Amino acid sequence: MAPKGSAGKEKAAPEEEEEILQAVVLADSFNNRFKPLTLSKPRCLLPVCNATLLDWTFESLALAGVQEIFVICRSHAKQIKSTIAESKWSQPSSGIKIVPIITAKESFSAGDAMRDIYTHGFIKSDFVLVAGDLVSNVRIDEVVRAHKERRRKNRDAIMTMVIKEAGAVHRSRPRGETSIFVLDSNTHECLHYEPVQGYPPLAHASVPREILTEHSELEIRNDFIDCNIDVCSLEVPSLFQDNFDYQDIRRDFVHGVLTSDLLMKNIYCHVITDGYAARVKDTRSYASVSKDILARWTFPLVPDDNHPGSASTSYEHARGNKYFSLSSPPQLARTSHVGPLTQLGPDTSIAADARVTRSVIGAHCFLGPGATVTDSNLWDAVRVEAGCVIESSVLGKGVTVLRGSRIERGCLIADGVVIGPEARLKKLTRVSVRRGTVEEDEEDEDEDSELEHVEASQTSEIRASLGSESNGLVWPDDSVDEDEDEDETHSRLNQRLLRIGDNASDLDISDAGSVTSSSDSDADSDADDGTLSMNGVLGLQLSSSATSLPSESAVAELADAQAQREFQAEVSASLARAFAEGHSVDNAAVELKTLRMASNVPLRRVREAVVAGVVDLIPLVPDAPAQQRAEIARVVGRWGQLIDSIGGIDAVETVAVLQEHCSQSPRLALFGQVLAALYQHDVVEEDDIRAWHALTASRGSSEVATAENMRKCWVVGARMIKQFEEQDDDSEDEEDKDEEDESESEEESS
Repeated sequence: MAPKGSAGKEKAAPEEEEEILQAVVLADSFNNRFKPLTLSKPRCLLPVCNATLLDWTFESLALAGVQEIFVICRSHAKQIKSTIAESKWSQPSSGIKIVPIITAKESFSAGDAMRDIYTHGFIKSDFVLVAGDLVSNVRIDEVVRAHKERRRKNRDAIMTMVIKEAGAVHRSRPRGETSIFVLDSNTHECLHYEPVQGYPPLAHASVPREILTEHSELEIRNDFIDCNIDVCSLEVPSLFQDNFDYQDIRRDFVHGVLTSDLLMKNIYCHVITDGYAARVKDTRSYASVSKDILARWTFPLVPDDNHPGSASTSYEHARGNKYFSLSSPPQLARTSHVGPLTQLGPDTSIAADARVTRSVIGAHCFLGPGATVTDSNLWDAVRVEAGCVIESSVLGKGVTVLRGSRIERGCLIADGVVIGPEARLKKLTRVSVRRGTVEEDEEDEDEDSELEHVEASQTSEIRASLGSESNGLVWPDDSVDEDEDEDETHSRLNQRLLRIGDNASDLDISDAGSVTSSSDSDADSDADDGTLSMNGVLGLQLSSSATSLPSESAVAELADAQAQREFQAEVSASLARAFAEGHSVDNAAVELKTLRMASNVPLRRVREAVVAGVVDLIPLVPDAPAQQRAEIARVVGRWGQLIDSIGGIDAVETVAVLQEHCSQSPRLALFGQVLAALYQHDVVEEDDIRAWHALTASRGSSEVATAENMRKCWVVGARMIKQFEEQDDDSEDEEDKDEEDESESEEESS
């Protein structure tokens, strides 16, 4: 008979082997932000860089070691199920088991989906919860290990949320949807959570007083990107089942658990400073995530390596982050132009004098002579005829844009639409096909009432704007209705911050430099309900000029201002030591991170200090341009990478900080040369410079004393962008010349 100890070990081993990492993917979006693009397919099957969002999500989970995935779907469920069955993920070699779970038609929220998960009972242990529009290279398995280790010590730790540090102007940071997180500095337990809309701007936030009394060290953060990656215990679905008023995971569940006096459960945050994770939650993030993939922020998930699309489709990576299909190379006319951050799918043709820049072009597309496509996404089989212009828009599968048409920024054109000829679509126009002009699927009847409303709104003027051969319907815009109440109006206006091509410049959103003071009535109210007021907290986090956290008294304001000054002095001293003693960049970064954690200041403050330190380290060499350039190259080459090493990489914010510092220092004349050096050393990229240049703030405000100098920097940036375009043209000309020389050599040899 075997010893008891051996028998116990033999029984325990299979249990360990059976515990596999499971993930739940919520395939439904539960909103209409992509309509009319989602009339014929769900959001999770929309293509991003020529692969479906669901494929990117599966690839992200596979990279993290997930072995079993349950896909919860309601809308277009059969389409999702068949797509999975026909994909590479259903092959035995994929190493992942994917199980689609079709939920009831009555599921209209994430909370309903979680209750369905509880009812089905297929989850056996702690699991990863994500949406079907996630793109990530984060090692989620490491987060799971940390979560399980925490659970061994505290069984009430039911969830770990993955959040990422990012600058205020990071293009993946949603402008219309941010959050305030209050964390325990030592354990990263989430003590308070508050969702924040971009419009109307939040001037007042409150933290329960008991949090301040029970925790000696807190972090109040508004500089996080919520990755919407959660590691959940088995208790999470059951809590949704017990609380039918939980609909949204963040606004209802997280907020409900943290404010409940009965549940006594804990939620933690896992803060990442490296890696990439973002959701395609709206058309603005659709555009930004596409650019992030092309800019290789998602490596190793990039088009030329680990592209999650069809196994038969592969891409070549060229200079300027251009990607060309290898399986069926695109046909490029000699005088066509392909700019940076561009992807061309299989069997695509670009005619003479056509230009495409910072865009994704699908398979079997055609761009006619003289056509221009900028900052746009064209899905498969799109045809753009001669002289057409498309800017910052999304065109669905099989769209045809007839000659001489112009599509302004922010337009969404659904599958099968014909536009033109000589059409003029104003910005933010949404167009779908008329009923009966394309084959309808089984779910079209659910959209009939909405399409009837759209059809009823058509006028002769609208039809004329689409062109004489169009089969389209223009959807009503999101203008404010006089009959709406204030909340509905604010919600509608906030949606503008989530749309591609809409800079919302006419909206009065949070002023990065403003900080509001508490009124006496606010203070009295706070004392009554046991909360501490934080007026203007968003202004603090997003501002480079705000220097103190507004509080209940002038004494607290002075104390915070003093703390800010002390932090700046410590950072300056740390940088001075690093520069003087020749520390490594890594060691200097570690010291700065430690200072930041001890002082609890926004990441931007550290970035400002580092940029200022590096720029001020450059010796000024009057009347010696060559020597001055050499000094700039030497300093930036030695210390430029420190800007990224402090964490929360945001190159657009880096350029903005450089502009602000140079505009108020004697080194104004060095702005262009320093920016060029940062570009040469890969601290910023061409697309980052373009994104900074497009910001309204980069032009300088008349209310700021340094406005004229800010404008000078902006003009320098415009010249640099022009040089980029000229270099691209020269590169194309050289390639054409090389091709001509090769053909001439072949003719001579024959």
